Amino acid sequence: MHPSTRPAAPDRGIRAAGVVVTTAARMRQLVAAARAAGRRVGFVPTMGALHAGHASLVSRAVSECDDVAVSIFVNPTQFGPQEDFARYPRTLAADLELLAPHGVRWVYAPEVAEVYPPGDATRIVVGGPAARFEGERRPGHFDGVATVVCRLFLAVPADAAYFGAKDWQQTLVVKRMTRDLGLPIEIVVCPTVREPDGLALSSRNAYLSAVERPRAAALRAALAVAETLWAAGAAPAAIEVAMREPLLSHGVEIDYAAIVHPDTLEPLAETARRAVALVAGRLGATRLIDNVELPVREPGLVHGAAVV
Repeated sequence: MHPSTRPAAPDRGIRAAGVVVTTAARMRQLVAAARAAGRRVGFVPTMGALHAGHASLVSRAVSECDDVAVSIFVNPTQFGPQEDFARYPRTLAADLELLAPHGVRWVYAPEVAEVYPPGDATRIVVGGPAARFEGERRPGHFDGVATVVCRLFLAVPADAAYFGAKDWQQTLVVKRMTRDLGLPIEIVVCPTVREPDGLALSSRNAYLSAVERPRAAALRAALAVAETLWAAGAAPAAIEVAMREPLLSHGVEIDYAAIVHPDTLEPLAETARRAVALVAGRLGATRLIDNVELPVREPGLVHGAAVV
């Protein structure tokens, strides 16, 4: 067996979730061999603490590809100095158990020094869709995201990479970085998976207290308000005001509630036909984000009436 690969935690009695690979060189070798054999390879980048949302990405990748790799790496460069890097859950054994039924061929689980070697001094700096919202509130966050995603793409040179729409702005940043650098990989964005009350699945949901958890459904309620008013032809500014009510009434400390262009995140003209609703806020120490892409509006529909 190659020294950088090992069975998936056999001493814990976990069903095989594919081979666990710890070095980029070995990971590249395995993916290159599969692609040379004519096999389509899919890749699902994660930070671990896997849940049903991640499983849906893996299932999509498995349905469309011959072989699938999943990375599990908590990326230090996307956390700010006051953020939760140290307490972010590391649950490799449980993650491998969740992946076991899904037919994953490889799990790439490198150490930090493998991704960021000693003396590392290079970062990708992103603009465009990274500039607003999360980019404003978390300086350097998307530079860290773009840097690690690029390095993961180099380590796992797959045909396609799968991301969740829950992190809408992140998907735009990854698409732009991939296009601008000419990286030969397809970016596939998959639907958000939700709890029965509408809360988007997130590893950070585990931080919510028993009191905070039901209040967190206010984020989905705000998005439902946006969907209703958008369909009725309301102006973006009016929708943004209305979105704040369910958040405030449930004690969510609002970072933003916005209706913007789905590809650029720039403000909309009142006659715009396409939009995405974004929302972010805090409950206690936990910060949550969510979004919904709004349906294309009929031409001329604005302020609840057709423009003649």
